Amino acid sequence: MVSVSGVYGGLSNMIPMGAIVNKGLTLRSGQTHVRRWTDDLIRRIDEGEIDPTFVVTHTSPLGRAPEIYTTSRDKKDGCIKVVLKP
Repeated sequence: MVSVSGVYGGLSNMIPMGAIVNKGLTLRSGQTHVRRWTDDLIRRIDEGEIDPTFVVTHTSPLGRAPEIYTTSRDKKDGCIKVVLKP
């Protein structure tokens, strides 16, 4: 099963429906109540209960934000999640 949670972002045409059907996946989605969960998630990250770093593929200085944004937007270089550092 694939669950998609988050804040509604409009239409998406990049969903690989053929792969989803061939793999027999079930899609579920729903709005995330960000304000409700943020404090608890931050606490759990701070306490080491959750390690979100597995999704970070790129780290970049803040001054390169426009360039790394393009990399992220275009999914170049295997880019999934970027951390910008001041």
